[in-house]
Amino acid sequence: MDDKTKNLIQEHITSNEVCLFMKGTPDAPQCGFSMAVSNILKILEVNFKGVNVLENQELREGVKIFSDWPTIPQLYIKKEFVGGCDIIKEMYESGELKKTLEDKGISYKK
Repeated sequence: MDDKTKNLIQEHITSNEVCLFMKGTPDAPQCGFSMAVSNILKILEVNFKGVNVLENQELREGVKIFSDWPTIPQLYIKKEFVGGCDIIKEMYESGELKKTLEDKGISYKK
């Protein structure tokens, strides 16, 4: 991954408390997994930034290297990689996602 791509990823993560690297946008997801995570965040009324990796092939591949995680979507909360679709769904169902948001000072619908 080149420095430009790495810096772009870092900028998104640093400037957005909750950042979702996804296929498509929150309003028009381009894959079911991205839609699932985006919808969970919407249900919780979390303010998040959706980054469409389909617009940039270097970003799409770079984010996988950056996180050492092979799939998209990828959720970051306060600069920390939380997980992909399956992990976020499990965390949501168990209540762990709300706890993580709370612990990190992110407002959500209780």
